[in-house]
Amino acid sequence: MDRVERIYRLHALLDANRRYGVTLEQIKERLECSRATAVRTIRDLRDYLGAPLVWNRELRRYRYEESEGQGAWQLPGLWFGADELHALLAAERLLEQVEPGLLEPELAPLRRRIRALLERLPGGSEALAGRVRLAPVGRRAPSPEAFRTVADALARRKRLRIDYHGRASDKRTERTVSPQRLVHYRDNWYLDAWCHLQRALRTFALDRIRTARILDAPAKVLSDAALDRYFARSYGIFGGPPRHVAVLRFTPERARWVADERWHPDQEGRFLDDGSYELRIPYGDPRELVMDILKYGPDVEVLGPGELRREVAARLRAAAARYSGVP
Repeated sequence: MDRVERIYRLHALLDANRRYGVTLEQIKERLECSRATAVRTIRDLRDYLGAPLVWNRELRRYRYEESEGQGAWQLPGLWFGADELHALLAAERLLEQVEPGLLEPELAPLRRRIRALLERLPGGSEALAGRVRLAPVGRRAPSPEAFRTVADALARRKRLRIDYHGRASDKRTERTVSPQRLVHYRDNWYLDAWCHLQRALRTFALDRIRTARILDAPAKVLSDAALDRYFARSYGIFGGPPRHVAVLRFTPERARWVADERWHPDQEGRFLDDGSYELRIPYGDPRELVMDILKYGPDVEVLGPGELRREVAARLRAAAARYSGVP
Protein backbone atom coordinates (compact mmCIF):
# COMPACT_ATOMS: atom_id res chain seq x y z
CA MET A 1 0.00 0.00 0.00
CA ASP A 2 1.48 3.35 -1.00
CA ARG A 3 1.35 6.73 0.73
CA VAL A 4 -1.58 8.00 -1.34
CA GLU A 5 -3.73 4.95 -0.67
CA ARG A 6 -3.00 5.14 3.05
CA ILE A 7 -4.22 8.75 3.14
CA TYR A 8 -7.45 7.79 1.36
CA ARG A 9 -8.02 4.88 3.75
CA LEU A 10 -7.36 7.04 6.79
CA HIS A 11 -9.83 9.65 5.58
CA ALA A 12 -12.49 6.99 4.93
CA LEU A 13 -11.98 5.63 8.45
CA LEU A 14 -12.25 9.06 10.07
CA ASP A 15 -15.19 10.03 7.88
CA ALA A 16 -17.12 6.94 8.98
CA ASN A 17 -16.41 7.64 12.67
CA ARG A 18 -16.86 11.40 12.90
CA ARG A 19 -18.82 11.25 16.16
CA TYR A 20 -16.53 9.11 18.30
CA GLY A 21 -13.23 9.12 16.41
CA VAL A 22 -10.76 6.26 16.06
CA THR A 23 -7.84 4.95 18.08
CA LEU A 24 -4.29 4.64 16.82
CA GLU A 25 -4.67 0.85 16.91
CA GLN A 26 -7.69 1.08 14.64
CA ILE A 27 -5.69 3.25 12.25
CA LYS A 28 -2.77 0.82 12.22
CA GLU A 29 -5.13 -2.08 11.54
CA ARG A 30 -6.96 -0.28 8.74
CA LEU A 31 -3.77 0.92 7.10
CA GLU A 32 -1.94 -2.37 7.73
CA CYS A 33 1.15 -0.49 8.85
CA SER A 34 3.44 0.24 11.78
CA ARG A 35 2.89 2.91 14.41
CA ALA A 36 5.47 5.19 12.80
CA THR A 37 3.79 4.92 9.38
CA ALA A 38 0.36 5.56 10.91
CA VAL A 39 1.62 8.70 12.67
CA ARG A 40 3.25 9.90 9.46
CA THR A 41 0.01 9.39 7.52
CA ILE A 42 -1.91 11.34 10.17
CA ARG A 43 0.60 14.16 9.83
CA ASP A 44 0.29 14.09 6.01
CA LEU A 45 -3.49 14.33 6.17
CA ARG A 46 -3.45 17.14 8.72
CA ASP A 47 -0.45 19.24 7.66
CA TYR A 48 -0.24 18.61 3.92
CA LEU A 49 -3.95 18.50 3.09
CA GLY A 50 -5.25 20.78 5.85
CA ALA A 51 -7.63 18.26 7.44
CA PRO A 52 -9.17 19.42 10.78
CA LEU A 53 -7.74 16.33 12.46
CA VAL A 54 -7.35 16.57 16.24
CA TRP A 55 -6.31 14.29 19.10
CA ASN A 56 -8.76 13.90 22.03
CA ARG A 57 -6.61 13.28 25.09
CA GLU A 58 -9.52 12.12 27.25
CA LEU A 59 -10.85 9.56 24.79
CA ARG A 60 -7.41 8.91 23.31
CA ARG A 61 -8.87 9.04 19.83
CA TYR A 62 -8.34 10.93 16.58
CA ARG A 63 -11.31 12.65 15.03
CA TYR A 64 -12.33 15.44 12.65
CA GLU A 65 -13.13 18.67 14.48
CA GLU A 66 -16.25 20.10 12.87
CA SER A 67 -16.56 23.89 12.58
CA GLU A 68 -19.94 25.41 13.26
CA GLY A 69 -21.61 26.67 10.11
CA GLN A 70 -19.37 24.62 7.84
CA GLY A 71 -20.08 21.31 6.24
CA ALA A 72 -18.21 18.13 6.99
CA TRP A 73 -14.63 18.34 5.78
CA GLN A 74 -13.86 16.18 2.77
CA LEU A 75 -10.62 15.11 1.20
CA PRO A 76 -9.93 17.38 -1.79
CA GLY A 77 -10.56 15.66 -5.08
CA LEU A 78 -7.36 17.12 -6.55
CA TRP A 79 -4.40 17.64 -4.27
CA PHE A 80 -1.43 17.52 -6.54
CA GLY A 81 0.65 20.67 -6.28
CA ALA A 82 1.54 22.58 -9.45
CA ASP A 83 5.07 21.15 -9.56
CA GLU A 84 3.84 17.61 -8.85
CA LEU A 85 1.15 17.71 -11.50
CA HIS A 86 3.57 19.13 -14.07
CA ALA A 87 6.11 16.40 -13.25
CA LEU A 88 3.53 13.63 -13.63
CA LEU A 89 2.10 14.96 -16.89
CA ALA A 90 5.55 15.69 -18.32
CA ALA A 91 6.73 12.18 -17.43
CA GLU A 92 3.62 10.69 -19.03
CA ARG A 93 4.09 12.71 -22.24
CA LEU A 94 7.79 11.85 -22.44
CA LEU A 95 7.10 8.14 -22.00
CA GLU A 96 4.45 8.27 -24.73
CA GLN A 97 7.13 9.52 -27.13
CA VAL A 98 9.47 6.60 -26.43
CA GLU A 99 9.33 4.04 -29.19
CA PRO A 100 8.93 0.38 -28.14
CA GLY A 101 12.32 -1.24 -27.81
CA LEU A 102 14.62 -3.01 -25.40
CA LEU A 103 13.40 -0.92 -22.45
CA GLU A 104 9.70 -1.64 -23.00
CA PRO A 105 9.48 -4.26 -20.17
CA GLU A 106 10.99 -1.74 -17.74
CA LEU A 107 9.05 1.30 -18.96
CA ALA A 108 5.62 -0.35 -19.12
CA PRO A 109 5.24 -0.65 -15.32
CA LEU A 110 6.33 2.99 -14.95
CA ARG A 111 3.68 4.09 -17.43
CA ARG A 112 1.05 2.14 -15.53
CA ARG A 113 2.18 3.64 -12.23
CA ILE A 114 1.95 7.23 -13.52
CA ARG A 115 -1.43 6.48 -15.06
CA ALA A 116 -2.64 5.08 -11.70
CA LEU A 117 -1.58 8.27 -9.93
CA LEU A 118 -3.39 10.42 -12.48
CA GLU A 119 -6.47 8.22 -12.16
CA ARG A 120 -6.82 9.53 -8.61
CA LEU A 121 -7.98 12.83 -10.06
CA PRO A 122 -11.75 13.32 -9.79
CA GLY A 123 -13.37 11.71 -12.81
CA GLY A 124 -10.19 9.84 -13.68
CA SER A 125 -7.07 10.93 -15.51
CA GLU A 126 -8.91 12.37 -18.51
CA ALA A 127 -10.84 14.79 -16.28
CA LEU A 128 -7.78 17.00 -15.84
CA ALA A 129 -4.80 15.34 -17.50
CA GLY A 130 -6.63 15.44 -20.82
CA ARG A 131 -7.32 19.14 -20.27
CA VAL A 132 -3.82 20.20 -19.31
CA ARG A 133 -1.64 21.14 -22.25
CA LEU A 134 2.14 21.16 -22.05
CA ALA A 135 3.29 23.48 -24.82
CA PRO A 136 7.04 23.27 -25.46
CA VAL A 137 8.46 26.27 -27.30
CA GLY A 138 11.59 26.20 -29.39
CA ARG A 139 12.34 22.53 -28.81
CA ARG A 140 15.28 21.20 -30.84
CA ALA A 141 15.38 17.42 -30.94
CA PRO A 142 18.83 15.83 -30.53
CA SER A 143 19.86 12.76 -32.47
CA PRO A 144 18.58 9.68 -30.61
CA GLU A 145 21.90 7.91 -31.20
CA ALA A 146 23.92 10.86 -29.89
CA PHE A 147 21.67 11.20 -26.85
CA ARG A 148 22.02 7.50 -25.94
CA THR A 149 25.78 7.62 -26.40
CA VAL A 150 26.15 10.73 -24.23
CA ALA A 151 23.94 9.27 -21.51
CA ASP A 152 25.85 5.98 -21.63
CA ALA A 153 29.21 7.73 -21.30
CA LEU A 154 27.88 9.82 -18.44
CA ALA A 155 26.68 6.73 -16.56
CA ARG A 156 29.93 4.83 -17.17
CA ARG A 157 32.17 7.82 -16.40
CA LYS A 158 33.91 7.55 -19.77
CA ARG A 159 35.28 10.23 -22.09
CA LEU A 160 33.53 11.11 -25.32
CA ARG A 161 34.79 12.03 -28.75
CA ILE A 162 32.22 14.33 -30.34
CA ASP A 163 31.84 16.04 -33.70
CA TYR A 164 30.27 19.35 -32.66
CA HIS A 165 28.70 21.94 -34.97
CA GLY A 166 28.75 25.25 -33.11
CA ARG A 167 25.66 27.30 -33.83
CA ALA A 168 27.24 30.72 -33.25
CA SER A 169 30.47 30.02 -35.19
CA ASP A 170 28.85 27.72 -37.78
CA LYS A 171 32.01 25.58 -37.57
CA ARG A 172 32.48 21.87 -36.89
CA THR A 173 35.16 20.74 -34.47
CA GLU A 174 36.18 17.43 -32.98
CA ARG A 175 36.57 17.47 -29.22
CA THR A 176 37.29 15.05 -26.43
CA VAL A 177 35.09 15.79 -23.43
CA SER A 178 34.44 14.34 -19.98
CA PRO A 179 30.64 14.39 -19.41
CA GLN A 180 29.56 15.85 -16.08
CA ARG A 181 25.79 16.48 -16.24
CA LEU A 182 22.84 16.29 -18.61
CA VAL A 183 20.72 19.45 -18.39
CA HIS A 184 17.14 19.93 -19.61
CA TYR A 185 16.70 23.68 -19.97
CA ARG A 186 13.94 25.60 -21.73
CA ASP A 187 12.72 22.42 -23.48
CA ASN A 188 16.16 21.51 -24.82
CA TRP A 189 18.95 19.16 -23.75
CA TYR A 190 22.51 20.25 -22.97
CA LEU A 191 25.66 18.53 -21.77
CA ASP A 192 27.86 20.12 -19.15
CA ALA A 193 31.32 18.69 -19.72
CA TRP A 194 35.02 19.21 -19.21
CA CYS A 195 36.46 20.07 -22.62
CA HIS A 196 39.98 18.64 -22.93
CA LEU A 197 40.65 20.91 -25.93
CA GLN A 198 39.89 24.11 -24.01
CA ARG A 199 40.86 22.64 -20.62
CA ALA A 200 37.77 24.17 -19.11
CA LEU A 201 34.11 23.47 -18.40
CA ARG A 202 31.82 23.99 -21.35
CA THR A 203 28.15 23.47 -22.22
CA PHE A 204 27.22 21.67 -25.44
CA ALA A 205 23.76 21.62 -27.03
CA LEU A 206 22.92 17.99 -27.70
CA ASP A 207 21.14 18.82 -30.95
CA ARG A 208 24.46 20.19 -32.29
CA ILE A 209 26.38 16.95 -31.62
CA ARG A 210 26.62 15.28 -35.03
CA THR A 211 28.38 12.10 -33.88
CA ALA A 212 29.54 10.81 -30.51
CA ARG A 213 31.85 7.93 -29.64
CA ILE A 214 32.74 6.56 -26.21
CA LEU A 215 36.46 6.26 -25.52
CA ASP A 216 38.22 3.80 -23.24
CA ALA A 217 39.78 6.56 -21.14
CA PRO A 218 38.04 7.37 -17.84
CA ALA A 219 36.35 10.74 -17.64
CA LYS A 220 37.74 13.59 -15.60
CA VAL A 221 35.14 13.88 -12.82
CA LEU A 222 34.55 17.19 -11.03
CA SER A 223 32.75 17.51 -7.72
CA ASP A 224 29.17 18.71 -7.50
CA ALA A 225 30.40 21.77 -5.60
CA ALA A 226 32.79 22.69 -8.40
CA LEU A 227 30.06 22.27 -11.03
CA ASP A 228 27.62 24.38 -9.02
CA ARG A 229 30.19 27.15 -8.60
CA TYR A 230 30.64 27.32 -12.34
CA PHE A 231 27.12 26.67 -13.66
CA ALA A 232 24.52 27.30 -10.95
CA ARG A 233 25.54 30.89 -10.22
CA SER A 234 25.73 31.95 -13.85
CA TYR A 235 22.82 33.41 -15.80
CA GLY A 236 20.94 30.93 -17.95
CA ILE A 237 22.70 28.15 -19.77
CA PHE A 238 26.09 29.87 -20.00
CA GLY A 239 28.58 28.94 -17.31
CA GLY A 240 31.16 30.96 -15.47
CA PRO A 241 31.14 33.03 -12.31
CA PRO A 242 29.00 36.19 -12.31
CA ARG A 243 31.22 39.25 -12.81
CA HIS A 244 28.56 41.92 -13.24
CA VAL A 245 25.13 42.89 -11.91
CA ALA A 246 22.51 44.00 -14.41
CA VAL A 247 20.18 46.73 -13.14
CA LEU A 248 16.87 46.72 -15.01
CA ARG A 249 13.90 49.04 -14.54
CA PHE A 250 10.50 47.85 -15.76
CA THR A 251 7.50 50.07 -16.40
CA PRO A 252 4.65 50.03 -13.87
CA GLU A 253 2.51 48.12 -16.38
CA ARG A 254 5.10 45.36 -16.77
CA ALA A 255 6.15 45.42 -13.08
CA ARG A 256 3.12 43.36 -12.08
CA TRP A 257 4.46 40.45 -14.11
CA VAL A 258 8.19 40.76 -13.55
CA ALA A 259 7.87 41.03 -9.76
CA ASP A 260 6.58 37.43 -9.74
CA GLU A 261 9.24 36.05 -12.07
CA ARG A 262 12.44 34.29 -11.07
CA TRP A 263 15.29 35.19 -13.40
CA HIS A 264 18.19 34.16 -11.15
CA PRO A 265 18.55 32.51 -7.71
CA ASP A 266 20.40 35.56 -6.36
CA GLN A 267 18.26 38.28 -7.93
CA GLU A 268 17.10 41.31 -5.96
CA GLY A 269 13.99 43.32 -6.78
CA ARG A 270 12.04 46.25 -5.40
CA PHE A 271 9.15 48.48 -6.36
CA LEU A 272 9.99 52.15 -6.87
CA ASP A 273 7.87 55.13 -5.84
CA ASP A 274 6.43 55.61 -9.33
CA GLY A 275 5.23 51.96 -9.50
CA SER A 276 8.08 50.75 -11.69
CA TYR A 277 10.14 47.73 -10.68
CA GLU A 278 13.92 47.52 -10.34
CA LEU A 279 15.53 44.12 -10.80
CA ARG A 280 19.20 43.33 -10.12
CA ILE A 281 20.60 40.17 -11.73
CA PRO A 282 24.14 38.74 -11.45
CA TYR A 283 25.57 37.55 -14.76
CA GLY A 284 28.80 36.62 -16.49
CA ASP A 285 28.08 35.92 -20.16
CA PRO A 286 25.50 38.52 -21.34
CA ARG A 287 24.20 36.72 -24.44
CA GLU A 288 21.12 35.03 -22.97
CA LEU A 289 20.41 37.95 -20.66
CA VAL A 290 20.35 40.34 -23.64
CA MET A 291 17.77 38.13 -25.39
CA ASP A 292 15.58 38.02 -22.29
CA ILE A 293 15.76 41.81 -21.93
CA LEU A 294 14.90 42.43 -25.58
CA LYS A 295 11.66 40.46 -25.38
CA TYR A 296 10.25 43.18 -23.09
CA GLY A 297 10.86 45.85 -25.74
CA PRO A 298 9.94 49.36 -24.53
CA ASP A 299 8.80 48.09 -21.11
CA VAL A 300 12.33 47.81 -19.73
CA GLU A 301 15.41 50.02 -19.50
CA VAL A 302 18.93 48.82 -18.70
CA LEU A 303 20.37 51.18 -16.11
CA GLY A 304 23.71 49.43 -15.91
CA PRO A 305 26.36 48.32 -16.46
CA GLY A 306 27.12 50.69 -19.32
CA GLU A 307 28.39 47.91 -21.59
CA LEU A 308 25.15 45.97 -21.25
CA ARG A 309 23.09 49.13 -21.79
CA ARG A 310 24.98 49.92 -25.00
CA GLU A 311 24.59 46.36 -26.29
CA VAL A 312 20.81 46.34 -25.76
CA ALA A 313 20.47 49.85 -27.24
CA ALA A 314 22.44 48.80 -30.33
CA ARG A 315 20.19 45.75 -30.82
CA LEU A 316 17.07 47.90 -30.53
CA ARG A 317 18.39 50.45 -33.03
CA ALA A 318 19.23 47.65 -35.46
CA ALA A 319 15.73 46.20 -35.08
CA ALA A 320 14.12 49.61 -35.62
CA ALA A 321 16.26 50.18 -38.72
CA ARG A 322 14.78 47.07 -40.35
CA TYR A 323 11.32 48.63 -40.15
CA SER A 324 12.26 52.11 -41.33
CA GLY A 325 10.33 53.05 -44.45
CA VAL A 326 8.02 50.05 -44.15
CA PRO A 327 4.27 50.90 -44.06
